[in-house]
Amino acid sequence: MKKKEIKKLTKKQRLDNLEKLKKDLFNFRFQKVNGQIKSPAKITETKKNIARLKTLMELKNA
Repeated sequence: MKKKEIKKLTKKQRLDNLEKLKKDLFNFRFQKVNGQIKSPAKITETKKNIARLKTLMELKNA
């Protein structure tokens, strides 16, 4: 998810995306432990997307 895409989202959409990404990260971690994850890069990408969302949400609140 790019910065431009995040800026276009409404506050509710950002919160929904954040919750979805957190659930995905949780599932990816379980898959990693069980050796089922196909692409470990998804974990890093998901973490970065969560950070981007949180950062832009903080900037909007300030």
